[in-house]
Amino acid sequence: MSSCFGKDLKLSLFGESHGVGIGITIDGLPAGFEIDLEEVEFEMARRAPGKSKLQTSRKEGDKVEILSGVFNGKTTGTPICGIIRNKDTRSKDYGKLKDLMRPGHADYTGTIRYSGFNDFRGGGHFSGRITAPLVFAGAICKQILKSKGIEIVSHIKSIGEIEDKSFDYTSIDTKPLESLKYKELPFLNEDLEKLAEEEIINAKSSLDSVGGVVETAIVNAFAGIGDPFFDSVESTLAHLLFSIPAVKGVEFGEGFNMTKMRGSKANDEIYYDENNEVLTRTNNNGGVLGGITNGMPIVFKTAIKPTASISRKQNTINIGTMENEELVIEGRHDPCIVGRVIPVIESACAICMIELMKGRFEWML
Repeated sequence: MSSCFGKDLKLSLFGESHGVGIGITIDGLPAGFEIDLEEVEFEMARRAPGKSKLQTSRKEGDKVEILSGVFNGKTTGTPICGIIRNKDTRSKDYGKLKDLMRPGHADYTGTIRYSGFNDFRGGGHFSGRITAPLVFAGAICKQILKSKGIEIVSHIKSIGEIEDKSFDYTSIDTKPLESLKYKELPFLNEDLEKLAEEEIINAKSSLDSVGGVVETAIVNAFAGIGDPFFDSVESTLAHLLFSIPAVKGVEFGEGFNMTKMRGSKANDEIYYDENNEVLTRTNNNGGVLGGITNGMPIVFKTAIKPTASISRKQNTINIGTMENEELVIEGRHDPCIVGRVIPVIESACAICMIELMKGRFEWML
């Protein structure tokens, strides 16, 4: 199983959803950086389950126990290892799922790939719960970036058919957006929050689920970051984003909308401002050209599929009897994970930026 990422910033995930615990080892962070552990706990709480009727009732505090790499509150330069002990598990809910393959899950593919030895309880290592350690790593990376003026902000672009407006791609002031991270359903248009809540509750009442789109911006990243072809900004970030369970699509800037434009409109015209800073009049390319940052905000959208675990009766297969069967999934599940996935997406951004900057821009870190 490929649970490692990175060349200059090396991450290694471990654990299963219903095992003893989950965690991550982070190798490559600079020595002497003072970690704000309260901010780390805040980021962990943004992703943690069981906070409202819009989420699963499984309650996990996601308290990270740091085993190594931090001394007197500062990074030592050696690998940081953090573990989160699992507490509120109900493995009996998954007893009958050893042979019944849940539609929309990795049960069948995982069983085939690992010859039936994979831990099927709660999805095992395929579970969205494994993103909690990723948020721990991302929370530290976000602090390092913020100390250099680089910030990451997100909002919900859509839930179901409810559509929010977009960021202003050419000029993103992060201060007015600070409050978004405190909201369960962060829309730019606050009037949509109630509608989205009703949409989620309706899906839950119908024994169903709903997905959506998250729009994210990396602000104040300087020009020149990225190593094309294979370690470009888009390919590295997409690699991390598509590692997040439930992500089914990523587009940068105007993305697929650019296919409807003429080149004269799609191209981002370049100019010097009054301070001789290089800017573009539009940002259709999302701040990246040739796989390299151009100094404009890096803007992208991430598509999140509806939660696969639903309580409706579904058709599936029993690999033990090799027969077709019907299945009603029991247990505790989110009717919508769009809000909870935002800190995971932002963590992927932060990890991506540190990975791309560390080898070439060591002076920044």
